[in-house]
Amino acid sequence: MKRGSALGLAVAGAATGAGVWWGMRDAQSPLYPGLVMPFLTSRFLDPEVSHRLAVKSAALGLTPVDEWKDDPRLGVTVWGRHFEHPLGLAAGFDKNAEAMEGMLGMGFAFVEVGSVCLKPQPGNPKPRVFRLFDEKAIINRYGFNSDGVLAVAERLDQFRERQKRVIETAADSAKKRGLEKGVVGVNFGKNKDRVMGGTDGEGLGDDYVELMQRLSPYADYLVINISSPNTPNLRLLQSGSELQKILEQVMAEKKRAEAASKSATAYPPVLIKIAPDLTKAQAEDIAAAALKYKVDGIIVSNTTVSRPLRVHNEQEETIAKEAGGLSGRPLLEMSTQLLRDMYRLTEGRIPLIGVGGISSGKDAYDKIKAGASLVQLYTGLVYEGPGLVGRVKKELVELLDRDGFRTIEEAVGHDHHKEVETK
Repeated sequence: MKRGSALGLAVAGAATGAGVWWGMRDAQSPLYPGLVMPFLTSRFLDPEVSHRLAVKSAALGLTPVDEWKDDPRLGVTVWGRHFEHPLGLAAGFDKNAEAMEGMLGMGFAFVEVGSVCLKPQPGNPKPRVFRLFDEKAIINRYGFNSDGVLAVAERLDQFRERQKRVIETAADSAKKRGLEKGVVGVNFGKNKDRVMGGTDGEGLGDDYVELMQRLSPYADYLVINISSPNTPNLRLLQSGSELQKILEQVMAEKKRAEAASKSATAYPPVLIKIAPDLTKAQAEDIAAAALKYKVDGIIVSNTTVSRPLRVHNEQEETIAKEAGGLSGRPLLEMSTQLLRDMYRLTEGRIPLIGVGGISSGKDAYDKIKAGASLVQLYTGLVYEGPGLVGRVKKELVELLDRDGFRTIEEAVGHDHHKEVETK
């Protein structure tokens, strides 16, 4: 090959590569559904490897940016804090506080880190993540794999410093807007060997209290995760007496910190995250305890141990038998119904975050009408790609217009209000 021809091919190749990279900076780029997501969700790529690639890409700033300016009608105020819109990233993606900046730039209004444990632990043996492609679902049994509180606290501190610098010095951009207005929550889990506390359940909330003390300076809200199905006995903490002991401890710690700072707004809101697999009595107990101890919010819900699937091929029938929590489309209906129940049981007095099965604006809208002030997604992102974030927001605006709501806040709990009016 002549030297000039080789140089021309090199230049053309470089230009093509640069064009592809630049095109991938846009979250709505057709390269994602056409190229990137088919690769990341390939049956030949291990799901956990795919997850780590996505986290590392976000950590390195290689995630796409959502350039769409949020419609002010989607703004939500919860706990006295303004959210640009109600859509956030659920816990489980960024377990160790590595990818917050990238995911906020992708267009999420808030990102939930974790679950974070006090001590580092590897989680359950691999393989521990399985995809059900036909169902657009995932089964995971990670088991709170965590770098531990010290590593996460250091990353959160570094993130807050970067956030401050960007806000003070950077020119206006989607990245700056994401950092400036984005909210970061931190989700707490228990180490496997510390789930049930001491004898007679004493000290059940000790780990959560220490995590609060170490991480509250960096968090906009805190989540007590008592509902992961992948840590033995953890879901027992959702029952009446155990839950009350935990809430008594953690809410007392919040009051102590507020008194020490002489400000009722200086401490982050404290939420609990519950399972979808609850009996009516369990749901009633949780609602009563949340009201009694003045919990700031409830996340509804975690993954399910049930298998509400319509599997039609032998390979996925086998995968469906794997132990672990199921997320994705099959979780949508049951999690939304529990959300509706919790809104009724708490009389709309506690802000709810709806999560489970969201892969469209309508899914998010249904949860909001069921009682959610905010919503989260994760598994939908795995199958739909980063463009899903912008699409959900645009579809929410269209649904508001269709139904005559002036703002998204007017739609919160509409199903319940409509039901009351018809009685």
